[in-house]
Amino acid sequence: MQSLHLLLALLVILVWGFNFVVIKVGLDEIPPLLLGFARFFLTSIPAVFFIKRPTAPFRMVMWYGLFMFALQFSLLFIGMDVGVTPGLASLLLQLHVFFTLLLAMVFFGEKLRPWQIVGALVSFVGIALVAMHLGGSVTFSGLVLVIAAAASWGVGNVISKKIGKVNMISLVVWGSLIAWPPLLLISLFTEGYDKVVYTVQHLSWLSSGAVLYITYLSTLFGFGTWSWLLHHHPIGKIAPFTLLVPVVAILSSVLVLGEPLQSWKIFAALFVIAGLCINLLGPRIFPGKSSKGKV
Repeated sequence: MQSLHLLLALLVILVWGFNFVVIKVGLDEIPPLLLGFARFFLTSIPAVFFIKRPTAPFRMVMWYGLFMFALQFSLLFIGMDVGVTPGLASLLLQLHVFFTLLLAMVFFGEKLRPWQIVGALVSFVGIALVAMHLGGSVTFSGLVLVIAAAASWGVGNVISKKIGKVNMISLVVWGSLIAWPPLLLISLFTEGYDKVVYTVQHLSWLSSGAVLYITYLSTLFGFGTWSWLLHHHPIGKIAPFTLLVPVVAILSSVLVLGEPLQSWKIFAALFVIAGLCINLLGPRIFPGKSSKGKV
């Protein structure tokens, strides 16, 4: 890989990892659903007027926007708001890999390979460690909501596989257009019109910066650059970089927000990342048996 491409890959990982800290900063002033609305409204408007709709059935783009964006991020933002730290949220969200495998098995008849099962079991040991330390910075409702967000991401991955090869930026922009209207309506209904208006009128520069970061750096720059890298390199060479996202998120949360880094968090992170590594590197260890069942 060229040094420029390597730097771009690492830059995207840094942007995505630090994004969890930025989300937490945004949630200090902005209600979760309103934050989700702002992200996807700004992602789609005005870009949708200049980017053609993906070459896929509109209903598939609609389902993608609802599950990958509206549902996943509403669950994630609410989960972080009610009791999951940015570092742990980034770790729990990686379970989307295993939800994707299970859904692919159900909907596409793909078979789980032994290393995928082992990887899932190892990762879930890490999740069990998190569940054993509920209270304080981790609440039961927050844990369930973030895991549900990972499941929604898994559904979005399956929908994306069903859609096939399309322009990723186009899919992100049009999926975002689908996502923001229901988020706005639900925000007005549950978070309240008065709170929404008050938040908009009293938005600080810090929260405004958080919204812009989440929208333009994490979403448009992140997805756009990642899609470009995937177009120029094999997936197997690019995908391993994503294992660094929770590492960056945890370290950023510790350094910027002062999130406590207890030993159980370190062990939980090691188990989850080890499970992801087993799942990712299994096809390389057993190359003759990896063609089927790979999502």
